Amino acid sequence: MVFRSACTTFARKLANSALLKMGKKKKRNQERSRFGLQKITLCISTAMVLILLGMVVLTVQTGRNLSQYVKENLMVTLVLSPETSPQDAQHLCKRVKMLPYVNGLNYISKEDVRKDLSKELGTDPTEFVGGENPLSASIELRLKADYANNDSIKWISERLKTMHGVAEIDYRKDLIDTVNFRLRQISLVLLVLAALLAIVSFSLINNSIRLAIYARRFSIHTMKLVGASWGFIRAPFIRSAIGQGLLSAVLALLVLGGGIYALYRYEPELMAVINWQVLALTAGAVLLFGLLITTFCAWLSVNKFLKMKAGELYKI
Repeated sequence: MVFRSACTTFARKLANSALLKMGKKKKRNQERSRFGLQKITLCISTAMVLILLGMVVLTVQTGRNLSQYVKENLMVTLVLSPETSPQDAQHLCKRVKMLPYVNGLNYISKEDVRKDLSKELGTDPTEFVGGENPLSASIELRLKADYANNDSIKWISERLKTMHGVAEIDYRKDLIDTVNFRLRQISLVLLVLAALLAIVSFSLINNSIRLAIYARRFSIHTMKLVGASWGFIRAPFIRSAIGQGLLSAVLALLVLGGGIYALYRYEPELMAVINWQVLALTAGAVLLFGLLITTFCAWLSVNKFLKMKAGELYKI
């Protein structure tokens, strides 16, 4: 009877011990699953923020290239004297092309002007002047972007007028003023948008990382109680943040790359302003921001809980 009672008690202890181990194992599995889900959620939310940031960086850089492209395609026309021979005109083109503020030029001969005018009028204009071509040849200049403003063009025009064979210089002053004004407005709006989004991005990523570390605040306090240094406690959180930032940046770059490829398929001419330098700068900005912001936010969050006392951990 005593032996049976002892066996029953021992069996109960074994069952309770087994149930306790199963409960602890289940709890650990639940915690691991919960932490794994938190990491996935953090990576996705960070990647979404980095996508928005990458879009702004891409837009700002593309806007700058578009501004330069527009400015460098504003035409300044040099009308040559009627008596200027084709040889003198070619020599003038070589001189003008060597000037530091000229980005490119296009020589339009008298014959080319006559053909263009004949297409517009529907008849040859030389028929009214005895077969002679009274039109003048011209040179269309494309200036470098830094000189595409009315002050610079006025100064350049005064220098070009002194060259032999140049009769008149024509350019759209109102168009140049309008283009420069609109481009400045667009640049200002893009810069303000980039600054605001950077602040919002930092806030969102910081809150996401703080919530993830909040769930492990008691583990941080336990390690602090057993004598672990702050650097030792921070190290795994910093390594995890770096990995999450890198993964989020890669996901964001994949999405951005797919979007840019779709734009290229839709309009290949966009690659004139979205060049490899813009793409490299955008990718570098997304990768750098993803690593720095996650690491810095993790460092701030861990330090916050390290400074707290045990009683304060229950109040937050």
